[in-house]
Amino acid sequence: MNQKLEMLYEGKAKQIYATENPEEIIVYFKDDATAFNAQKKGQVKLKGEMNNAITTLIFEYLQTKGIPTHFIKQLNEKEQLVKKVTIIPLEFVVRNYAAGSMAQRLGVEEGIKSPVTIFDICYKDDALGDPLINDHHAVFLGAASYEELGEMYALAGKINDALKELFDKINIILVDFKIELGKTADGKIILADEISPDTCRLWDKDTLKKLDKDRFRRDLGDVTEAYVEIYHRLKALLG
Repeated sequence: MNQKLEMLYEGKAKQIYATENPEEIIVYFKDDATAFNAQKKGQVKLKGEMNNAITTLIFEYLQTKGIPTHFIKQLNEKEQLVKKVTIIPLEFVVRNYAAGSMAQRLGVEEGIKSPVTIFDICYKDDALGDPLINDHHAVFLGAASYEELGEMYALAGKINDALKELFDKINIILVDFKIELGKTADGKIILADEISPDTCRLWDKDTLKKLDKDRFRRDLGDVTEAYVEIYHRLKALLG
């Protein structure tokens, strides 16, 4: 029995609840959708349910690849039980193709494949708009040490390799994705938060149709249908 106690935190897409075990928390996935640092807001039918199910499948898959995550188990359609971690205040963005803010920032066409894996880090601060920073800024801010940054880049690279292989099997291009990492009580750095169409750019290989949050960001329509499509493809592969 995993009893849900008081709400500890509410973010744009999730609520976090305490449990009777101080080392475990419950994550509730909301149907709320936001974009452009919450300047655009809306509701997407089934989003919470799909993101919970997709994150469950992906985190279970990553664990089989030796990647440490906070995931313990899915509790119901919108909730999962996870290890309590201290979230490192950095978002790691891993890019395999030019898209979104990077394409805009560098003045390049979306969809160009990069010859190298590109890693961006952003400082998690809503008031500042989660600004893009470099390693030296991260150390200056006390967000991480150089040694920890090296460990996090290595982990992000392993996650990228595993995800590219996974999505390739379901005929999806993994354009880019963002992850959050956390520290366990004993200081181990592990994957936390979620991996879903909210946090990835996923394009169908044959049609290049966007099957991710860009459908909401760019008013492309069929947002729920895109999330459901990703879930069904993953479920058919992973069971």
